[in-house]
Formats: sequence, C-alpha cells, structure tokens
Amino acid sequence: MDAIEYQGYKETAMPYVLDSYYRLAQQYDLIIVEGAGSPAEINLRENDIANMGFATKVSCHVLLVADIDRGGVFAHLTGTVDCLEPEEQGLVKGFIINKFRGDRRLLTGGIDWLTDKTHIPTLGVLPFLKGLHIEAEDSVNKESIIEPNAAGEKVLKVIIPRIPRISNHTDFDVLRLHPHVDVDFVEEGSAIPDCDLIILPGSKNTIHDFEWLKKNGWPKKIKRHLRYGGKLIAICGGYQMVGKMIHDPLGIEGPAGSQAGLGLMDFETTLEPAKKLQNVRGRFCGNRISDSEFNNDEANDNELDGATVSGYEIHMGTTVGAALSRPAINLGDRYDGALSQDNQILCSYLHGLFDHNEACGWLLQWSGLNTEHRFNYDELKDREINRVAEMLEQELDMSYLMGLLKLEP
Repeated sequence: MDAIEYQGYKETAMPYVLDSYYRLAQQYDLIIVEGAGSPAEINLRENDIANMGFATKVSCHVLLVADIDRGGVFAHLTGTVDCLEPEEQGLVKGFIINKFRGDRRLLTGGIDWLTDKTHIPTLGVLPFLKGLHIEAEDSVNKESIIEPNAAGEKVLKVIIPRIPRISNHTDFDVLRLHPHVDVDFVEEGSAIPDCDLIILPGSKNTIHDFEWLKKNGWPKKIKRHLRYGGKLIAICGGYQMVGKMIHDPLGIEGPAGSQAGLGLMDFETTLEPAKKLQNVRGRFCGNRISDSEFNNDEANDNELDGATVSGYEIHMGTTVGAALSRPAINLGDRYDGALSQDNQILCSYLHGLFDHNEACGWLLQWSGLNTEHRFNYDELKDREINRVAEMLEQELDMSYLMGLLKLEP
C-alpha cells in the first residue's frame, strides 16, 4: 500500500489490533506497547492505530521518551503534550529524558519548569551509554563497537544489498560486530564492490525487492562474483530470489502472476497466504551431501559438517525443485534450504543463522575465513541488555512506575 491507501486501511485494521491486545492481556500481567512515529502527528490522528489512538481505546498509561542528544528536549515534550487532546493528555503519566551527556544537575531547573508547566513528572534522566549495542528494529545499524583486528590478519569482505523492504536485518549484527568481518550494506545507486561473500537478505516483499536488485545491477554482479569463486548466502526472501521462478497466483505481493528469479539453482517458489512461524534447531549438512548420501544418511567425514544451528522461520511460500535434494540444514524431521553442487551457494529459510558461535564459525569458514577467533554474540547481547537494565533500575523512579502498574517493587 502507498501512504494514502494505508491511512484509509487503518480503520479496518484497528479491530485486529485490539483483538491481539486483548488476547495478550489474558495471558500476561504486563504489556509494553511501543509507539511508532510521533504521538502528536495531527495530520495522522484520524484512525490512528499505533500511538494515542490505540492508547485511548484501551486506556493504557503512557510514558513519553525524548532524545536529548538531538537537542530541543523540553520543546519536544511540551509541544507533544500541547498537541494532544485532553483525553490523551490524561493518559500521559511521565516523561523520560534519554541519552543525556554531562552532569544531571544542569537539567534541574529545566525539569522543574517542565513539571510546573505540564503537571507531569519526569521519571528519570538516562545517560548516554557509549558504545552500546542493542539490536535495531526498523533501520539497519551500521555502527560497530568492536575494535578492528590486528594488522595482517585475514578479513572476510561481505556485502549485502540494502533492499527497500529488507526484513530481519539483525541477522547480520554479529557479522557487523565481528573483528574479522567487514560488512558493507550497499545502498541504491551505489557501486557494488568486490567481496568474498554476498548475502541476499530476507524481504517483506520478495518480488518487488527482486525488481530493485535488477534495476541496480545485482544479477550481473552476483553471476560474476560466482564465476570468480565467490560465495553466496541467501536467506528467506533472498533464497526465493535465487531460484528459477517466484509464483504469486493469489496476488499476495502485488498483481497475480509469476516472476523469473536469478536462475542460479533449480527450484521454484509459490507464495501462499499462510505464514510459517516457528523456532527450529538442527545441523548443517555441509558439502558432503550427494544424492546417494542424502538418501542413505552416510557417515560424516568432513570436519565442517554437522555444526549445530538454530534460528526461526517467518515466511510465506513453499519452495520445491531438484536443487533441494542437496539441502543446507538437517532439522531432524525435515530438511531446509539448498547447497549448490559447486558448494558456492547456500540457501536457507532460517533467520538468525549467524547468532550462535558454532553456526557462525561454520558459515564463516565455509565462506573462506580461516581463523581460530570465535566471537560470542550471545554473550555480547546479554552483557549489553544487562547494561541497559542496570542503568534503568538506577536512573528511573522505579517506585513510581511500580505504583503506576500496581506491582510490588
């Protein structure tokens, strides 16, 4: 949908949003609802489903968080409250000032003024945490907090097309942070650099994003890359693009019809309305698989084979074809993806392939990076989340929040 069409659709969507909320409310004591955009976009107020329109429907408490690092924090907060309707203003129970650098005492006068003007308390001033890594939700995070490796050590060059409807881009955070991997998200109209590994990411609209790839010269680049011995990993929507055809008989992603894919492997995908969503665990099949080995499950002689992998599937569509006789991953009750005969292309429906040490190490070694270094992304995520949690517990008025929620501190 374009923006105008979506505005009209929100009225239709609201009952489903509320159904989801009430279903969750029967299962959980506490639900945190994150807004999208500004709660004070006057031009988008009608039929709002993501901010104050939703909040008023369910009468939930609202906390306004403002980023002082961008400047104008008091204007942001007072201006937002002024733009709200009286009913909406009554739901706002507190302000939080985020990413403050410096001595908090410098803000005391401003916070006192803010409280007098709005009669809404400021629940905390959160410090700017240097070098923090928390997975981004809506945009690709290009910053790195890991120091480059020592001079002379092998670095794997990875490029990823920044397709317009990229999904689950956090799949690549571990690579972006890895000291032996150089990741480049290639934007529209940019020159496509040479590399060791190309990754085709997931997509919220496979057919439209494949059209974008064609307009930006990626099919020719990918084929040249493979001709010179490079590796290609294709995930979910990217996996579907690698095959011969993408069929959309029901018009799920646009007009009904079929679209030729890259044609790099012998399989086709048919998009379907039901979305597959599940956590899975298995092992890489490696490059030992031939048709006979797949059928009789012969012993594994390759040290690369059998690395444990876990992830999640979230996709619409079924992929079939001869190339799937050399699968990428054994999930126990079934197989996932495909590995090309020349061992240069690995396709999978699994997101989170790189998130865990063993799987990441296997994939990087498969891609050509031979290093003993193992980067533990799970430990990094836990450490950074705990870092934020401890800061919030220290800086926020937890007694007020617990009272608001009628919970014991």
